[in-house]
Amino acid sequence: MGTELQVTRLAGSLGAEVRGLSVANAGPDDIARVRELLREHLVLFFPDQRPSIDEHVAFGRHFGPLEAHPNLKNPITDHPEIFELVASRGGIADEWHSDITFQPNPSVYAILHMVRCPTVGGDTMWANMYQAYEALSAPMRELCDGLSALHDAAPHGRPDITAIHPVVRMHPETGRRSLFVNEHFTRRIVEMSHEESANLLGYLTRWVSSPRFTVRRRWQQGTIAMWDNRCTQHYVLNDFDQERIIQRVTVMGDEPRGIAAPRWQPFTRIENAAATSRYDRQLNAHLGREATTLESNSRTPKAAA
Repeated sequence: MGTELQVTRLAGSLGAEVRGLSVANAGPDDIARVRELLREHLVLFFPDQRPSIDEHVAFGRHFGPLEAHPNLKNPITDHPEIFELVASRGGIADEWHSDITFQPNPSVYAILHMVRCPTVGGDTMWANMYQAYEALSAPMRELCDGLSALHDAAPHGRPDITAIHPVVRMHPETGRRSLFVNEHFTRRIVEMSHEESANLLGYLTRWVSSPRFTVRRRWQQGTIAMWDNRCTQHYVLNDFDQERIIQRVTVMGDEPRGIAAPRWQPFTRIENAAATSRYDRQLNAHLGREATTLESNSRTPKAAA
């Protein structure tokens, strides 16, 4: 039998603290219960854990295949299934995001161990993307249901790594719809012009951070946090001056699926080049389109053979 758990809700929108489970010794019944609680609360906190790296990884493997970060190297720990962030070396994710959405198959879950935290500051916030979608007006929901968005790894210095995902996705376990665009990795609404996309994305990325959709966690060393990247976003407050070290295992294998196929074709210009054609360059490259650009008009003609 699984361990009797004490579950305390932390906010009206999402988040719960779970006591009575050791991540280092979790059995099949415990894992099934954690999955159930994640479907209900979206992000869970397990205080007073302090697992070893091997125990942390073993816990993560119960939920699916693990991968280290595709672009960033660990500052201290050398392990193929651990991703590590050290604040003094740039490890502060202070933009709202879901993990690794620049890949065709992003992260399903993240399981974070707070190894060292500041005395004050460095809290993390999470937001409920189910509620962010459901609180939109009916016309806005209908518009978003028919759109897709281009994501890239530009924050990691790799704008060439791109993926397209639905703006609104269906959770494969709950069947609920959630917004799936974020300020960190999402660059463009595929079916809109650059100007239209900037306005809609700007609105949506501000909207998802509304306080009513969020929970905020003040950290203690040894806490494990686990969240569902398919229906949440998170943000680290950059308001501290002491060292902050986290180690994370990332459960991969997500397949973002929308309500249906996008209702419109991608909006890019491949003719009638102008200065603003540069805004379509990245999307054209992802789509494999050979676009006529303003720069191409000024290229030196090839010499005749």
